[in-house]
Amino acid sequence: MKKRNLLLSVVMSALLVTMAAGCGNSGTKSSEAGSGGGTDAGSTDKKTYTVAISQFVEHPSLDATREGFIAALKDAGITEGDNLKLDYNNAQGDPSNNLSVAQKISSGKNDLVLGISTGSAQALVKQVKDTPVLFAAVTDPVDAKIVSNLDQPGGNVTGGSDTNPVAVQRLMDFIAESFPNVKNVGVVINEGEPNAIVMAKNAEETLKKHNIKLVRAAVTNTSEVKQAAESLVGRVDALFITLDNTVVDGVDSIIQLANEKHIPFFSSDRDTVEKGAFATVGFKYYDHGYQVGQMAVDILKNGKKPGDMKVTVQEKLDLILNLKAAEAQGITVTDAMKDKVTDKENDIIQ
Repeated sequence: MKKRNLLLSVVMSALLVTMAAGCGNSGTKSSEAGSGGGTDAGSTDKKTYTVAISQFVEHPSLDATREGFIAALKDAGITEGDNLKLDYNNAQGDPSNNLSVAQKISSGKNDLVLGISTGSAQALVKQVKDTPVLFAAVTDPVDAKIVSNLDQPGGNVTGGSDTNPVAVQRLMDFIAESFPNVKNVGVVINEGEPNAIVMAKNAEETLKKHNIKLVRAAVTNTSEVKQAAESLVGRVDALFITLDNTVVDGVDSIIQLANEKHIPFFSSDRDTVEKGAFATVGFKYYDHGYQVGQMAVDILKNGKKPGDMKVTVQEKLDLILNLKAAEAQGITVTDAMKDKVTDKENDIIQ
């Protein structure tokens, strides 16, 4: 009987050990599953980011820049309405508003701020010192004193330049080669906008090599664009505008004039060509904004310091032609012109 009880005790003990081991294994599996779930959850960015944007004015290029920027954040899991609070501010095309917008942004708690246009970026750089500052749609950030060096910006600022000096030069060369009768090119320009000054000087120097003169018609605000363009009629053989926010905001009046007077009209951005200018050498501003958005992701999620990030410059350039605009402006588009377009499917607009 004693042996029997002893045997029963041993069996029960063994059974209890096995059950305990089984529970332990079950606990381990549960822990592993929980750990796996935790990793998956950790890979989904649960932090809420606050990003403030200062944009000088609403027009296709700047709007596309903003849209591309936001799209890059979304593709990286930073989505407005979920884990992104977006504070969008528009200066309504008034330079004096850039400062008040920047002051408002600097008083808030943001993880990152973005200035779209030179004036907007300049104001943010002066006001925001402890938060990462990115810029976009800025032609010459060094000349504008936004950064001192493109390769090593330093401090809390970096971003993307929306031009490559080669683009303006190629466009001026295209005018000289394709329009031998053009001796004077008129530019409507806001001399108070740094972007415009830099690009107009570049255009003037290139045209000079072809013995073509650049004739300026100055404006101080968008309401003066139409009159300034009209003042060039009879004095120039073609019209041109830079990445001049004041002028681009009133570009419809230039397109209308170019069509009525059959004057070839050249712009510095794709959006204006899609709208009715004949040609440019450029790129999509959405892609430009997306590129800057990717820089924002590196700062927000990967902890990169803006001052260590090289300012990006647009490298992929192509001649872009609008055939409907050509017809409206009395331009005969030759095969030689079309041959200068690399991506004919996307950059010859029918």
